Amino acid sequence: MSDFFLTQVINFGTPLIGLILLLGALGLPVGASVVVIAAGAFSQQGVLDWPSAILIGLVGAVLGDMLSYSIGHYAKSWTDKRFGNSPTWINASRSFHKSAGLAIYFTRWLITAMAVPTNLIAGGSGYKFSHFLLYDVTGELTWILLYGGLGYWFGSQWELVYDFISNFGRLILGLVIFGFGIKQALNWQEKKKHTANLATDEK
Repeated sequence: MSDFFLTQVINFGTPLIGLILLLGALGLPVGASVVVIAAGAFSQQGVLDWPSAILIGLVGAVLGDMLSYSIGHYAKSWTDKRFGNSPTWINASRSFHKSAGLAIYFTRWLITAMAVPTNLIAGGSGYKFSHFLLYDVTGELTWILLYGGLGYWFGSQWELVYDFISNFGRLILGLVIFGFGIKQALNWQEKKKHTANLATDEK
């Protein structure tokens, strides 16, 4: 799929980059990261105009994030009705709001697999849109400048850069999931201990 889009980027230029990044921000498997890296390499080779690619790509990515945030926002009443009384959902919402800015920023470029779920949670949990937009734009700009800049720097060897970033991203995601699992296990252990203490006190 990404090979097809890369060919079309060469044919149609920067407007297509904006569209691809918009679709990627909505969770569609269009290979957005590889397109950003390749766009940097194509710019170094004179195929694309780098400033235009940055601007149009940023607009596309942010629009996609705004749409997925809106989906979460407008589904909020259903979410509250379905999960509102769930302790797990309440704890997840509280945890998100404590570090929402960092979660939004880092899922734009470091843990990109979690970007769409983060957008949906931000919208569904009532996180302020202006704050979301600030961290979103900052994170997406970091993503485009970092990934695209590496593609520009390495030029024809950009595919090696993508392989490294892809493997590194999977490692980070695995560590995040592992850490979350450990935290949940500790919380469960603490609740179990607390319940046992209450039962003992009642006796």
